[in-house]
Amino acid sequence: QVQLVESGGGLVQAGGSLRVSCVASGRTFSSYVMGWFRQAPGKEREFVAAISWTGGNTHYADSVKGRITISRDNARNTVYLQMDSLKPEDTAVYYCAADRSGWGRQIYEYQYDYWGQGTHVTVSS
Repeated sequence: QVQLVESGGGLVQAGGSLRVSCVASGRTFSSYVMGWFRQAPGKEREFVAAISWTGGNTHYADSVKGRITISRDNARNTVYLQMDSLKPEDTAVYYCAADRSGWGRQIYEYQYDYWGQGTHVTVSS
């Protein structure tokens, strides 16, 4: 069992930056593929980014490429989402998720086994 807790959300102006974090419980964090999803008001949850066990592989949604970076620190059981050049359309609840499978560019919700409760990010124009 893995518990995920996100933090770091908040209010930021358009063009600004924000880093959200997700801390995982348990001693097997390094064996999980980690992903970030987001859900904007009135919309379905969508894939943002994913990272492999070692961090050597990453995959991004086209809408965030070049602006958002996923990384992980296995020693701290933490995965990060660095968001730069933020836009109002990035406003959403951001969720982290963990998958016990090997790397496969997981982009679908059903591919993940564990989910956090989310952290709110609001980008003002």
